[in-house]
Amino acid sequence: MDLSYRFRFDDGREKSFELKLDPKTLTLQSPERGSSPDWVRLGNHRCTNCPLSAAEFPDCPVAKNLVEVIEQFKDSISFHEVDISIRTKNREYRKRAPVQNGVSGLIGVVMVTSGCPNLDKLRPMVCTHLPFADVHETMYRALSMYLLAQYFRHKKGKEPDWELKRLVEIYDAIGIVNRCFTDRLRTARIEDASLNALVSLDCFATMTVALLMDQSLPQLETLFHAYLKD
Repeated sequence: MDLSYRFRFDDGREKSFELKLDPKTLTLQSPERGSSPDWVRLGNHRCTNCPLSAAEFPDCPVAKNLVEVIEQFKDSISFHEVDISIRTKNREYRKRAPVQNGVSGLIGVVMVTSGCPNLDKLRPMVCTHLPFADVHETMYRALSMYLLAQYFRHKKGKEPDWELKRLVEIYDAIGIVNRCFTDRLRTARIEDASLNALVSLDCFATMTVALLMDQSLPQLETLFHAYLKD
């Protein structure tokens, strides 16, 4: 499974990123790189809920895979508008938008496919990647993914969470990662496009939790009337 992100600036410059994902696991297939910058080290603003061993992972796997993206946009201002196109196997999305909108989606895909134990739980959503999604679309996809995960747990003889209690815990953990990673990026001395893209991801996670806690699910119930008949 491949994803392609392309940014075209008004001055004619283009920035392209080709993401190759393992078709079975959706793990990002990253080429071997040389030495990493200091901000990539696992101990640099390490996430407070990180379970990785520094001996086994001297570099944060997410940060290591984001080096090229951060370097490419280190001089970009978040609100500058560009033409963004995202190509998947079956379709292409295009939009003229602030550069941070496209960078946010790109960073999001890299983060959940890089092997972070806290972010891995969002990886199944990549198979239905939806660029430029709003918070309600994201909530719908997250709920669908989570409930399908509970079905698979049930089939494996594990206890399912049909009440969605652990989904909020998952997003709380993701929020910690996003905020700690923002602190990590600040040490890279970059402009605000990548930083604001990450802040945007954190806002989405926070708003998704807020919608769940606000009992927004009953508003979706009317869409499923055909399933609720006797």
